[in-house]
Amino acid sequence: MFAFVGPGGMVAVGYMDPGNWATDIAGGSQFGYTLLSVILISNLMAILLQALSLRLGIATGRDLAQACRDHYSRPVSFALWVLCELAIAACDLAELLGSAIALNLLFGIPMVAGVCITALDVVLLLMLQQRGFRYLEAFILSLVAVIGACFAVTLAMAKPEWNAVFSSLVPQTEILRNPEMLLISVGILGATVMPHNLYLHSAIVQSREIGDSTEERRSAIRYATVDSTVSLLFAFLINASILILAAATFHRNGLTEIADIHDAHELLSPLLGMEMAGVLFAVALLASGQNATITGTMAGQIVMEGFLDIRLKPWVRRLLTRSVAIVPAVIVASLYGDSGTAKLLVFSQVILSLQLPFAVIPLVTFVSSKAKMGDLVIPRSVTALAWVVSGIIVSLNLWMLTMIFA
Repeated sequence: MFAFVGPGGMVAVGYMDPGNWATDIAGGSQFGYTLLSVILISNLMAILLQALSLRLGIATGRDLAQACRDHYSRPVSFALWVLCELAIAACDLAELLGSAIALNLLFGIPMVAGVCITALDVVLLLMLQQRGFRYLEAFILSLVAVIGACFAVTLAMAKPEWNAVFSSLVPQTEILRNPEMLLISVGILGATVMPHNLYLHSAIVQSREIGDSTEERRSAIRYATVDSTVSLLFAFLINASILILAAATFHRNGLTEIADIHDAHELLSPLLGMEMAGVLFAVALLASGQNATITGTMAGQIVMEGFLDIRLKPWVRRLLTRSVAIVPAVIVASLYGDSGTAKLLVFSQVILSLQLPFAVIPLVTFVSSKAKMGDLVIPRSVTALAWVVSGIIVSLNLWMLTMIFA
């Protein structure tokens, strides 16, 4: 089991990146603990899709990008690559802004300078890649532990109503009846499943020694699924912690309009009566941004190699992704300040939502194909569930985009 631990944690960081924080904070401050059930359902959907992704990688020896190149025509593959690159750049933008906001909160560094500083994390990434894949996994899992520890301490300070927390894990009909609650719920769902994570997981799971026989691959799928599921359940705890903290701190004190990360940080310490609360919040945000930016780079490399069969040195790939994300971030940070970066953070999630169907639909198509998967094809019941989940996610993302642009 321990031989397969690691890839799930690397994928899970995409589910607790800065892009998720705004929706969790908004949901908790406005509606208390009610939307915890939405976070739970979102993570259950993510668990299913990531399990399908790792199954594709282990069963076929091909990641999702390579499978798309094998299956679709060259123009279609090129179009899918362009869409995926846009999504990765958008995700990188969210992580860059999250890290810059954290540096601003911790050290008072201006947003523009913070954006430029976070662009230099390529040095750290290259050092870890040179040492080996296990070192990279250990670093990422360490940062995940830091995030968990920060929220554990902060939640202990906030003293939430645990009975209300656990009862809110059961979905309530009020979510469907309240338009504002429904909109934030769709935002949480839309920001949860990251399209580039589906490409990433199908590739990095192949870093293990699997074997060639069907039974060996079946066994590898089983262990990798446990790793993925446990890691994503931890991601659920982190996202739930953000919402619980917002509910216990802001909603309980009548502050129902907190949706900005800066506002949340400024109010945490006074409301909880401890300066350390704001510091822990910012440290968790910084760890979250740095973690997700590393896995985003890896996804970019996998996508480019898979779709185009082009290999670039990691630092070249990193600079390309960073240059696409850093220009709009610097412009908005310099012209509009904190409010502008918050809007750009939301816009980056919209781009991710647009790309999601172009990753989910090919994935479900491939893993339900006997011709591609052989004896490891998913059962018909799982196929039906996967298409239902895919339909829900895609429909809600489209609905969210309609609401944003209406």
